Formats: sequence, C-alpha cells, structure tokens
Amino acid sequence: MRLSWLPWKLIIRSAAKAHGFLDPVALLSHIHKFAQPSEVAEPIELLRAGVVFHARGLINSRIIQHNLDWVWPYWVERQFDPTDDAFIPRAFTLTHINVTHRNWTAIGVPDCDHLPVVDPRGLLTPLWDKWSIDTWIVADAGPILLPSRNKSCDQRLDLGADYAVVTEAHLDDLVVHTRADVMSRKEEPVCRLRITGSASQPAWLVVAIRPYNPEGISFVHEVALSTHRNAWLIDNQYSVRFDHAADRHHLSDYRHGDVYIDLHDARDDTTGQCDVGMLTAAAMFRLPGDSSRELTITIPLEQKAPKHNTPTPASLWPEHLQGHCRLQHPDEHLVYLYDAAICSLILCTPGDVYPGPYTYKRFWFRDATFIVHALSCAGLAERAERILDTFPERQSANGYFHSQEGEWDANGEVLWVFNRFCQITGRPIKPQWWPSVNRGAKWIQRKRLTGDRESLHVGLLPAGFSAEHLGPNDYYYWDDFWGIAGLRAAATLASQHGDMRSETEFRRQADDFLQAVEQSLSRVAQKLKRRAMPASPYRRLDAGAIGSIVAGYPLQLFDARDSRLLDSIDFLLETCFLKGGFFQDMIHSGINPYLTLHVAQVLLRAGDPRYAELIDTVALLASPTGQWPEAIHPRTGGGCMGDGHHAWASAEWIMMMRNCFVREEGTRLILASGVSPRWLAAGKPILFGPAPTIHGPVTVTIEPARDNTRSITVAWQAVWHDTSPLLEIRTPGFVPAIAEHNQNSIKMYPAEDNP
Repeated sequence: MRLSWLPWKLIIRSAAKAHGFLDPVALLSHIHKFAQPSEVAEPIELLRAGVVFHARGLINSRIIQHNLDWVWPYWVERQFDPTDDAFIPRAFTLTHINVTHRNWTAIGVPDCDHLPVVDPRGLLTPLWDKWSIDTWIVADAGPILLPSRNKSCDQRLDLGADYAVVTEAHLDDLVVHTRADVMSRKEEPVCRLRITGSASQPAWLVVAIRPYNPEGISFVHEVALSTHRNAWLIDNQYSVRFDHAADRHHLSDYRHGDVYIDLHDARDDTTGQCDVGMLTAAAMFRLPGDSSRELTITIPLEQKAPKHNTPTPASLWPEHLQGHCRLQHPDEHLVYLYDAAICSLILCTPGDVYPGPYTYKRFWFRDATFIVHALSCAGLAERAERILDTFPERQSANGYFHSQEGEWDANGEVLWVFNRFCQITGRPIKPQWWPSVNRGAKWIQRKRLTGDRESLHVGLLPAGFSAEHLGPNDYYYWDDFWGIAGLRAAATLASQHGDMRSETEFRRQADDFLQAVEQSLSRVAQKLKRRAMPASPYRRLDAGAIGSIVAGYPLQLFDARDSRLLDSIDFLLETCFLKGGFFQDMIHSGINPYLTLHVAQVLLRAGDPRYAELIDTVALLASPTGQWPEAIHPRTGGGCMGDGHHAWASAEWIMMMRNCFVREEGTRLILASGVSPRWLAAGKPILFGPAPTIHGPVTVTIEPARDNTRSITVAWQAVWHDTSPLLEIRTPGFVPAIAEHNQNSIKMYPAEDNP
C-alpha cells in the first residue's frame, strides 16, 4: 500500500506545534539554506550512524553522571574530572560521548573479522560494541589499583608473533600487567588476556565484567559463574573462561551500585540479574603477601560462522608480512610506527576493508582507496587485489560506486586506484574489472553539470556531501580533482583493454573537465585576490581548503611547484596549523594526522624542507601503541573524532615513509628526497624496500661515509617492469644527481661543499 499521498509535512508540523516543539520541517528547511542545493542533503548512512552514536550518548548521560562512585573507563574518569584538561561541562549537553580520549588499539589475526580493542589503560572489549573486562588489585588494608584512574601507565604494542597489546599499571607496591591478543584454537578465534598481578602485602587480583566500552554503556543483564568457578556465562550467550578457579566472586545490580564498592564483603555470589542492564561482576584471586600471580582468560569470539575467511593462527603473521616493503632506520620509533601501520592495514582488511576496527568498522570507498593504495605500495599486492575484486559488486547499475549517497569523489577514487594497482604491479587490467571501470567513467561524464557558462560551477560535479570534514554540501574541488584523475585512469585502462575509442573519449573528457576546473579557479582567484584554492568556488579560504591540495598529492594533476598549490599550502600553514599539525576546525575540531601528512607530501614534492617538521609532529602524536585516532585533542593529546585506531592514518604514514625514499614524479623516479639530515646524523645505514613503483620494485640504501668527507652513498636495487626510468637523487642538503644508465649507486656530497 502506497502512503506517499499523505501530507506528512503537515502532520509532523501539526504534531510538533501541538506539543510546544519547534516546527521541524521549517527548521530543516532553514538548515539546508546554509548549504548549496543538492540532490542529497546528507548521506542516510551517516545520519543512521549519528543517531545510533548519540542514542548511546543519551544513555550515557542518564547513567554516568549519577554514578560517579563507580569505576569508569579511562575516558570517563578524565572527561568527568573538573581538574583535568579533558573535562567537559554537562549542563546543556544532552548526550555524553567520548570526545577527549578516543584512543584504543585493535588486536587480532590476519583475515579474521573479529577485532577486539584495548583502551589506554588496558580495558579489553573483546566483542564488537559489547561489554569489557577490567583488571584491578585490591589490597586487604591499603591502596586499590584501578588502572583507569591512574594518570600514567605503560603501554606498548608487541609486534612479535602474537601481536599483543601490553599494559602495565602501578600504584605503590601494587602492579598489574596484562597482555591481550587473539589466537586461533581449533580454527576458531579466541581473545586471550594474560594477567600478572603482584603486591608486597596481602591483596586480591580482581577481574571485572564492566557494562561499558570506549564509547559508553553496553548493557549486561545476566552473569552466571560456572560450577567449577572457572567461567562466566554472560547474558546466556557469551563465555569468559579462567585457567584457575575464582577464590571469591561478587555480583551487583544497578540499584546496589558498582561491584567495586563492596569488594571487601565476605559474601560470595554465583548468579545475578539486572533489569536495567548494569550488572557488574568480579572474580577475585588471592595474592598472598609479597607475591605475584598469573592468570589467563580466554573469550571465544565466534558465535556463528565467520563472515569472511577462516581465521589463521597468530603464528602465521610472518606469512602475511612476507615480501612487504621493510624500513631499516636508526630512529627506532619511526620503524615502530611503520611496522605498526603495516599490521594495522592487514588487520583492517580481513576480506572487507575498514577505516578502523570499532567506530568505523564499515565500508567507505574514500578510505578504502587510500588503504588499498598503501597496501599496493607496501608490497602487499595480493591483499590489495582481493579488495579491488569486491569493488564492482558495490557499483550501482548506473555506474555509481556507492558507499554513501552524495559523495561524488568515489568514482574517481576507484578508477584511480584500479589504474595505480595495474601500474605498480606491472599487470594489465583484469578483464572482469573493465566493465565496471567503463561504467564508472561514463557516470563521471554524465554527472558533470551543464548550463550557464557564467556560473562558477559549470562543468564541475554537483554539490554534495563529499568528504564530511570539508563542510556542508557544496561544489567541492576535491570531488572534481578525483573525477579528472578517474577519467585519466580510465583512459589508460581502456588502452590496456584495447578499447581505443573509449580511451580517446575518456582522455578528451578529462581534459575538458580540467579546463572547467581551471577556469573556475581562475575566476575565484580574482575574487580572493590570491592563488590559493578554497574548498569550493563559493567558499572563502578556510580549513576546508585542505581538500583542494589533492591536486598535488596524491593525484599529481598539478606541477610540484604550481603556484595554486604552494599558495594553498602557505595559507594552511599560516592559518590552520596548531602545535605543528593541521587543525581541522570543521567536524573534526582536532589536529588531524593524515591531513597533516597530505600537507607534508605536497611540501616534499616541492622540495620544501618543512615536510620533515610535519613528519616529526605526526610521529609525536602517535599513541604508545603506534596508532593515531582520526583527530587529536590539542590539549589532552587524546582522540577527539572518529575511530581511535584509524587505518587511513596508518596508510598515510606508510606512504609518507615510502615517498621519502622513492616516489614517482611523472615518468621519473625520485630517490631519497625525504631522507632528512637528522636521519643521517646517527651515521648508520638506512634501507627501504623492496618498494613497488610504476617502473618496478626498488630497494634504496643510504650509507653515510666512514671518513671525514660527510658524503653519503645512495644505492638501489631494482627489478624493472621494462627499461630503466630516469632516476634523480635529491637528498636534502646534498648536491642533486641524475643516475646514468645501468648505474646502481652514486656518491653524494654536501651542497655547501660544492661551489
């Protein structure tokens, strides 16, 4: 039955006014006036996610602030502490959400869709968006170690065979050490938490079920301790197993408060229920005076058939890393961040591709493009190809690569990354990809706007939501630059496929599209009285201009020293940087690591030494486990936006390191252009490779001289797809050089030594 004839707007307006509310129809209509007219106001997928997010925040507001005597996760303990920089007043805040410490680290095994997360104080959330497990030490008479209330804590990511997050918290003589990882047991993934508690006085090691996670409340209604006292059954569905029987056990429902409050009571409960869903449980293990105790907890992660591939044992991590591009560097922190980034991309591509393991555990073409490109450039081509094989399945019949409505950058991104993969691997386009590429390119052609030649947006893509951090719906140059790059890529792929007619048409369309953008930019420059590119032709210069530098990185549509690019970078550095990083005022309202690296990449192409400062800033912004949230709070250093373990940021770190050693500039290869003097000061060799390029894989080695000449030797080993390309060696501080044919090393001398 169709109900479209009903006057819905009138009904909603009347109902709202009858109850004293604002007219929602008029309000939404007014809000839309702040954006350019668009066929999609906001992607329904993002609206749905936002509603779910703030529904959780509303529950948080009803529970947390009224129960501050509970033990809460680290972000709550900080955000609700009026003496802390993270404190947020709550009087007019309807929802209480984590906006100051969105930091966590995923654990897992390759090709397993389950990604438990660990917060900065060791709180383990083994199942996606469910309850968590915390560990405490409670002395019989004296201090209580609650890691979430500790101002400091030691945490690191162990990149060994088991890929584990290791956390250690101290309070006086009390120490709790945890090691969280995922392993396979009989081909089923199991989350494992190994705990060591120690105290010099009689105490209890406590393992607690907590009805929350890094986003807030996650209900627990029932907990039962097994007859052997070595397992929990949670909500009649989830199992948590101990390798030792609990010596004591406590439960508490919401009306009686947190189980933590009464841990010294002698009672022993084995089952409990809470109709509110705030049941807490504590299994207690005796620590005699001056002793330590080890305990292992396992949580089966598979409640049904796996979504993607059969999980592989943790011991197979080396197999999934085999052949990847390695970094050897005297700065161990840079290597740690690089290796952690490689593992992050493997974890977040279990079959699908996720921008993050928790908040962003869903698909976006934009993030997927950057992640797939980094995988390809890191020597993980098989994994990248597997993801690319799924892209045609997500394409609409009209050719639109659809992950979210109104994001017109997707088609250009997909076509570009298909072509980059083929170039980097030296393979022609797969026959099954071509129909999808062809439809995708034609969609871009049809989507471009026609009409009034005097309009600033004629020939561009329609107004859309685009990258959400650029602002409200508008005619974003970001979308246009991707569209141009996508058409150029489609032309190249058409040639490989033998479709010369399509190649000619796509290339003509790309040239026409670029001309339309350049005409728009020229008119905008007259209006702004400078060459810097705003986010759209109808915007003043603001932080959204970060999107327009995509013409320089990664697309290289403009020359490295194009005045529009460089003036845009100057504007961003002068106006939008805080504490050495790009501060995105819109949506993110934080320092953004991956966008800071976009600026660094443009500077690197231009030979501007300021790129090195931005690399150092991003390295310092990383968490102790080598991860970055999407955006970072400028005072707390914690995450304030998006996923706390952001795979796009990891992808950009990989690309930054790669381009410092080897990068394409047109048909040339540029070697060692980002190897800063500080890296060479240690006097130790540096190696990167084998790094896939459009000409073939290259391994670059930089060896400082052992004499007093202050020279370095840059050497390379390559397996070219065809003939050797033109190689330029542009190490900062040294005289540039061009390699001769068949040369595989060159001695570089300091620029000041050369008259």
